[in-house]
Amino acid sequence: MSARAEAAGFSTARLEVLDAFLKTRYLDTGRIPGALTLIWRRGEIAHFRALGHADVERGTPLREDTVFRIYSMTKPLTTVAFMMLVEQGMVALDTPVHDLIPEWKDLGVYQGGTLETFRVKRPEKPMLVVDLLRHTSGLTYGFQESTNVDSAYRRLKIGEWHGPTLEEMIQKLAGLPLEFTPGTAWNYSVSTDVLGYLVGRLSGVPFGEFLRSRILDPLGMKDTGFHVRRGNENRLAACYAATPKGGMKLQDDPVKSPYLEPPTLCSGGGGLVGTAADYLRFCRMLLNGGELDGVRLLGRKTIELMTKNHLPDGKDLPALSRSLFSEAIYNGVGFGLGFAITLDPARTMLPGSPGEFFWGGLASTTFFIDPAEDLIVIFMTQLIPSNTWPIRRELRTLIYSALVDDRPWRKNARSSA
Repeated sequence: MSARAEAAGFSTARLEVLDAFLKTRYLDTGRIPGALTLIWRRGEIAHFRALGHADVERGTPLREDTVFRIYSMTKPLTTVAFMMLVEQGMVALDTPVHDLIPEWKDLGVYQGGTLETFRVKRPEKPMLVVDLLRHTSGLTYGFQESTNVDSAYRRLKIGEWHGPTLEEMIQKLAGLPLEFTPGTAWNYSVSTDVLGYLVGRLSGVPFGEFLRSRILDPLGMKDTGFHVRRGNENRLAACYAATPKGGMKLQDDPVKSPYLEPPTLCSGGGGLVGTAADYLRFCRMLLNGGELDGVRLLGRKTIELMTKNHLPDGKDLPALSRSLFSEAIYNGVGFGLGFAITLDPARTMLPGSPGEFFWGGLASTTFFIDPAEDLIVIFMTQLIPSNTWPIRRELRTLIYSALVDDRPWRKNARSSA
C-alpha cells in the first residue's frame, strides 16, 4: 500500500497519522463503530483502510466490502439519472415543475395554520426544475422540526422508508404549502425524491429500475441498491445513534434491518445501500467527465454544468439556507446540481480547491471530489446524525496534509484501479 500511496503523491507516514487519529479519537473512545477511508488519485487507490467494527454487539470487524446505508449520498446518483433525461431533451432546467406535475399547479406559500388549517399565498414565481436540483424549491424534510409545514410532513410520513409510494408522496405534497417562494432560499428537502419520481414519469421506467439498468449495472456497482442483495445480508453493517453522553446505541440491527427487504418508497434522496468500492466507480465517472471504462452516462459539459454554483446571485449556503440540518453548512460553499461546491477554501477555513464538490449521508458517510488534484475521497461509518462529530472537517485536514506531491498528472486517467 505504501508504494501505491507514494505513487499517488501521498506521504505514507502522514496517512498513518490519519488512521491513528481515527482509532484514538473515535474508535477507542466508542464514538463511532468503525471507519473506512478510501482515497483515489492518479488512477490508483492510494489508501483503503477499514478500522473498527461493522457490528459492535457481534464483534464483526469492518471490512472493505461491508455494505453501508449511504442515505443522502443517494442524491448525486438520482441527479445523474435526471440529467441523463435532460441530455435527451425530455426536460430542461427552466421547465416549470407544474408542467410535469399538473397537480402542483396551485401550490401556495405558507402563511399560517397547521395541517387542517393552512393559509397560503400565491408564490412570486413558479418552481422550476432547477429549484429541485439545487434545493431552492420551497419543499422541506419532516426531520427539520422547525415549522408547521415540516410537522405536516411527519404526520403524513412523507419521504419515509415504509411511508407513501412516490406517486402517493406527490399527491400528498400537492395539498401542502411551500416554505417559501421557489428560488428565494435554500432548504434541504425531499426535492431529490421528487426528481426520482420525475425520472420514472418521464422515462416510462420505474425509478428503481431506471437507476439499476442505466447507472448501477453499467458502472458495475453490483452491491448498490434500495435493499441488500440476496446473499449479502451478512455484509450489512449495524447502524448506531449518538447518545447524549458522547457514546452510541444500536439504531438498526443488521439482522432485522428494513434494508433487507425492498422498500415501499425508492427514495432518490436517501434510500440506497452500497459499498465504498461501488461508490468509487460512480465518483470516478464524475471526475472523468461522465465516462468510465467505456461506459458514458453524461457528456463532459453536463458534468461541468452540474459542478458550478447554481445558487441565486452566486451566493453561498449560509447566505440562503433556512435548514436546521443539512450535510454542509460551511461558509464559502455553494450548491450545484446534486452536490455542494467549494467556492472559496479560505472562507471554509479548510484545505481544498475551488471547484471541489461533495456531499454526505445521515449516518456520517461522506465523499468529496477535487478535480484540481485528481482526487476522490470516500469515508464510511454508521452513526446518526451526521453532525454529531466534526469528523468530516478533520478528515479534510488530515488527508490534504498527507498530499505532498504536486507534479503534473493525467487529468482524465481511465485506469480501473
